[in-house]
Amino acid sequence: MAQILERRGVAPGPVGEGKARLMEVVRCRIRARHYSLRTEQAYLGWIRQFILANGRRHPRELGGAEVEAFLSGLATERNVAASTQNQALSALLFLYREVLRVDLPWMASVLRAKRPRRLPVVLSVEEVRRLLSMMEGRTWLMASLLYGTGMRLMECLRLRVKDVDFARNEILIRNGKGGKDRRTMLPRALEGPLRREIERARLLHRQDIAEGFGEAPLPDALSRKYPQAGREFGWQFVFAADRRSVDPRTGAIHRHHVDDAVLARALKQARAQAGIEKLLSAHTLRHSFATHLLETGYDIRTIQELLGHKDVATTQIYTHVLNRGGRGVRSPLDA
Repeated sequence: MAQILERRGVAPGPVGEGKARLMEVVRCRIRARHYSLRTEQAYLGWIRQFILANGRRHPRELGGAEVEAFLSGLATERNVAASTQNQALSALLFLYREVLRVDLPWMASVLRAKRPRRLPVVLSVEEVRRLLSMMEGRTWLMASLLYGTGMRLMECLRLRVKDVDFARNEILIRNGKGGKDRRTMLPRALEGPLRREIERARLLHRQDIAEGFGEAPLPDALSRKYPQAGREFGWQFVFAADRRSVDPRTGAIHRHHVDDAVLARALKQARAQAGIEKLLSAHTLRHSFATHLLETGYDIRTIQELLGHKDVATTQIYTHVLNRGGRGVRSPLDA
């Protein structure tokens, strides 16, 4: 593996066996940077598409013109969102800079797609109440945590038992966006349901241990420093999956957290049952959390810290949500 990491690319020419070797180099570079599995899968997918779109030629033979054409095709032929187009660009820049080790002038001139400035979808307090009233069990608890704490979806799903502090009514969010840790509140109304969910995870963990499993996946550095830590209950996921699964990176058998699609389906069904016309996702609950805190008078800096935003400008989007139609101006028709 070390030899693969030292390679600076595969010899130019038609990509057959060389493509497979190149993709393995990309995979190793991504893991050396400790990128998430989702990022790894996305980057590999875009790089494969780029190679196929150019007749399987080696990327060393390609340049700015081919990259521009590929990105343009995503927008004009496939109508992808600006964020998707920018992800594809990030993958290709990673390929050239981190794997092939080239930094050419065209790389600095490729423009990222401008993302349209849209206000987030926010539910009213009453709509949140109706939505949650149509949910039950662990999906109700997950949705309630998203609204009650402002966590991102994956932060909620990846929550470990040890990071729930009932004594301080806090939740420690580890390795959030940007690799940062932060604290948020633990709603008192969720203490009982959360304790029961943790007890369920405990029973599953005992079962796994009895059957010769029970080791939770750990961050790379921790797994090397404390190889036995994964068997401790504190490292288990709060929202443990019903079944064990194979880790696609290591081949080890773990009990992972529940899949995000589980909550997505539950929210879709609850939205229909609650008669809510707004299009919503799990992230809508985070938007609603921030907006409702602003409405009740909390300052923007406090909300920024709770959300884990690097720049307060990101948080200020919620101040625009509070501007009523016509910036609060009363229509003359209502005079």
